[in-house]
Amino acid sequence: MQELSEINGTVAAVIFRNDENGYGVVKLELDNGETTTAVGCLPYVAPGEMISAEGSWMTHAQHGRQFKIEQCSRMLPTSAEAIYEYLAGGTVRGVGPATAAMIVDRFGDKALDVLEMQPDKLAEIKGISASKAKDISAGFKKQAGVRRLTEFLCSYGIQPIFALRMFKFYGNSAIEVVHENPYILASSHIGASFAEADSLALALGLDGDSLNRVCAAVVFELVHNSGNGHCFVPRGKLTAATSQLIGVAQELAEDAVDRLCETGEIVCCTVAGLDACYLSHLYEAETYTADRIKAMCRAKDGGRVNIDALIDRLETANGIKYAPMQREAIALAAKNRMLVITGGPGTGKTTILKAVLAMYDELELETYLAAPTGRAAKRMSELCGMEASTIHRMLGAKMSEDGETVVFGKDEEDKLACDALIIDECSMVDITLMHAILKALKSDCRILLVGDADQLPSVGPGNVFSDIIRSGVVPTVRLTEIFRQKADSRIVRNAHMINRGEHPDFNENSGDFFRLRRMQGGSCVETIVELCKRRLPENMKIPSNQIQVLSPSRKGETGTANLNKCLQAALNPPNESKKEKLFGETVFRTGDRVIQIKNNYDIVWKDKLGKSGMGVYNGDIGTIVEIDTASEYLKVDYEDKVALYGFEMLNELEHAWALTVHKSQGSEYRAVILSLNPVAQMLLTRGVLYTAVTRAKELLIMVGDDSVAHRMIDNHKQSRRYSALRIRLADENT
Repeated sequence: MQELSEINGTVAAVIFRNDENGYGVVKLELDNGETTTAVGCLPYVAPGEMISAEGSWMTHAQHGRQFKIEQCSRMLPTSAEAIYEYLAGGTVRGVGPATAAMIVDRFGDKALDVLEMQPDKLAEIKGISASKAKDISAGFKKQAGVRRLTEFLCSYGIQPIFALRMFKFYGNSAIEVVHENPYILASSHIGASFAEADSLALALGLDGDSLNRVCAAVVFELVHNSGNGHCFVPRGKLTAATSQLIGVAQELAEDAVDRLCETGEIVCCTVAGLDACYLSHLYEAETYTADRIKAMCRAKDGGRVNIDALIDRLETANGIKYAPMQREAIALAAKNRMLVITGGPGTGKTTILKAVLAMYDELELETYLAAPTGRAAKRMSELCGMEASTIHRMLGAKMSEDGETVVFGKDEEDKLACDALIIDECSMVDITLMHAILKALKSDCRILLVGDADQLPSVGPGNVFSDIIRSGVVPTVRLTEIFRQKADSRIVRNAHMINRGEHPDFNENSGDFFRLRRMQGGSCVETIVELCKRRLPENMKIPSNQIQVLSPSRKGETGTANLNKCLQAALNPPNESKKEKLFGETVFRTGDRVIQIKNNYDIVWKDKLGKSGMGVYNGDIGTIVEIDTASEYLKVDYEDKVALYGFEMLNELEHAWALTVHKSQGSEYRAVILSLNPVAQMLLTRGVLYTAVTRAKELLIMVGDDSVAHRMIDNHKQSRRYSALRIRLADENT
């Protein structure tokens, strides 16, 4: 084993710094007067810091002799010269070289003490107002707090990015919070893995067989499974998975389940012969949703209107003759408190939706339109000629003060003002969102659920749209006829063939549906890049920002991760005018197309008229328009608003030139390029292919191995989701 050496010195320059994993490369001026390069875990390192480190000397093939730090202690600078270097380097937000010079000229080697203890003295300097002095002091204190927290967590192998998030929510109490509950790090708002949190808990002295540890593992398993679409987990599966996760006896996991039931964190009950374990909020969501839907279905509203006469008037007013199934749907909407309309592309859902809107207007009902994503809401607005909102915005969603849960401004205490609510793209609505919607409705409010039951289910827990339809409790209209104006579209025809399990002729390259056969992953990627960069923009006059590349998978040569790297290099290459931010292994660049990958109710945005608001939602796609490395933020233009992201929030963004099919749900694109190459079998399903094809409005190009498409059509297997909504709806005794 190589003998450790010790060095002491001052950071003269920061050559490289990765704020996600803490890795840094610095130029050190050693106490003996020599200069060297040091590398290692140096989170948020800044010029002027004093470092005392243990490690080993190594020779890098390209960069020569370096000191590899194994462990170190870091101190803030004490000399006036070093303090200037520290402040001038942009460590404290709002302080650049000029301000740093003024502060150090005035206070010398006491400058940092003034920043922390006597910020009002800063305002004595000409050019620094009282408010700016306060901001500078707050920035310095935050940096000091983050630094202490980071060094504490990094000593246990926890990445610095999680320290930033902990500090955001818990401030200077963060270390105390971690000591009390290390598993807080694995919560959704912090984002560390359970393994990282568990390793820290054990290092802090928690016994391996502690019931608290096993309870944390049980809750993690339930949360993890809810992320995979399950509302509950059978008890035997849950305790076995917990036992395997942390290496304890299954009997201990059984004890933990009993303890969590006693405390109310989880609920255990029998469903269809299964001993089901729910997170308490999912049990409440599922049972309330079932009870409310059954109550709505028992109520009727048809006595106030002559339905046939009303439909005749709508036909005359709109110059249209409704098909029998469309007339039935409109009539059912008039008579019932709740109705489901499901159908594939071109089956007339929009025509019915407009007719129902006109009917509600004639009945003088205040009607709201909503959809799960911003893109779906925008499309709904354009088709219906009236404003539609995202469901989250309509309900006033925001994060709780502790940052752990979502709360809704509209609920049982403050209900929505509408008399009727129409929700589009309902296959994307999970059980927690449906629960929130129903709680916010007045007792006599009507609700119309519109969607395509054959698309992929929601990302979140439950199979709500499908369960409601299959229960047979809610009146449902299934639209199957393709109307004349869509019948000539090969996209529409092929989508319906795929959905029926039939095989289109992919060799017929014409109209709006094309196949380019590429058997190798590399040639597939090259073709996709060429289509986006040159062929579609030049030959078909479709700009690259109206083209969406889709793939079933994130991984592999033709997965979205690699496709996005290649598309970024081709469509938004680096140049001197574009600023960049390295986050982990991802380079974010001005001009990049990005997607928000989780709901964030606290992101601040400003619209084109200067109005401010909060909240950006999973699936929103925009363009990076500004990167400010000094102030550590970037801005994303989401067409209707510009949102501000601190660098610690960049884990919520991904590049969006290429998306997985799941992430594309609820959106339509002028042109879709679908990458089809062999990937994990679980991703090659009929539902994935059908959903991908139905995202295209004008053009769809399949690039890859068309035998993959045929295998997908034949694979109609659907992963089982543990959900009891259908059973609860169909059970008259519940």
